[in-house]
Amino acid sequence: MTDQTYCDRLVQDTPFLTGQGRLSEQQVDRIVLQLNRYYPQVLTNKEAEKFRNPKASLRLRLCDLLSHLQRSGERHCQEFYRALYIHAQPLHGHLPSRHTLRPMSFLAGLGLAAGLALLLYCCPPDPKVLPGTRRILGFSPVIIDRHVSRYLLAFLADNLGGL
Repeated sequence: MTDQTYCDRLVQDTPFLTGQGRLSEQQVDRIVLQLNRYYPQVLTNKEAEKFRNPKASLRLRLCDLLSHLQRSGERHCQEFYRALYIHAQPLHGHLPSRHTLRPMSFLAGLGLAAGLALLLYCCPPDPKVLPGTRRILGFSPVIIDRHVSRYLLAFLADNLGGL
């Protein structure tokens, strides 16, 4: 797992968030209002007015907001991500900082499945313990990627005859 802070994630996600057409004017306004109304310690009224000023371009206001939050600290960045999740959930799921966390969970699951397969292969057959374990491992390919499941099923097919 990664020890990335919310401020680090915001630095990583800023180019993505400020990209053309990522966040609409209404979404930015809702996020600013939430940070001002529900969490007034994050944005004061004066700061909220500055970030909602329609005379400035949306990209400039968003860049100013994100840099202000990065300077303000971890809790402010965390509240921004909470507001982003509420008001722009589809965009929140595609953030670059969230994609860096996904391969780790896949690798952890793959490591667990490989460990169980190695355990079954190396342990001598015990009629009281292994049949139950083999049944559980037999269902794991449903969860695991199809490339790995072929090898697990081939291994189990040789050993399921005695059950």
